[in-house]
Amino acid sequence: MALLKNDRIILRALEPEDLDALYKWENDSSIWSSGNTISPYSRYMLKEYISQSHLTIYEQKQLRLMIELRETDEAVGIVDIYDFDLHNKKAGTGILLDPKFRKNGIATEAIKLLTDYAFSFLKIHQLYAYVAVTNKASKALFIRCGFTVSGTLSDWISTGDGFTDVLVLQCFAVNH
Repeated sequence: MALLKNDRIILRALEPEDLDALYKWENDSSIWSSGNTISPYSRYMLKEYISQSHLTIYEQKQLRLMIELRETDEAVGIVDIYDFDLHNKKAGTGILLDPKFRKNGIATEAIKLLTDYAFSFLKIHQLYAYVAVTNKASKALFIRCGFTVSGTLSDWISTGDGFTDVLVLQCFAVNH
């Protein structure tokens, strides 16, 4: 199987045509607490971000890929490698899938493709993910993809009701 694709999806570089989808997803305040977003992104800022996406993971210390359905060429989500640390051979990972495409295996396929790419091509030793304890779907997703819970960060994310704990999940190349 080729890197970054399988029979159903392709993980591909950002394109200018992705601006509307990114704008919609990045500005969905209902999911901001799952990441570090605290304010909306302008179209201009996202256009600039896309224009810089040609830089390598070694230059940007991150890689964002669109999740695209092969059958329709429709972008249905994004998957990231961030905080890329070449010296320690580790990076964080995260995923966002458009709600209408959830619960059908696409997220699992995307994380597995990204993990294979990170371990086999980038030669990363470990990937990690931060998941709010309340996000049972994300926890189950990462566990399905070979990640294990290695710890809890107390009061890590500010919520409308105070703070919530975050699980640290890790996946190592030697176990993959």
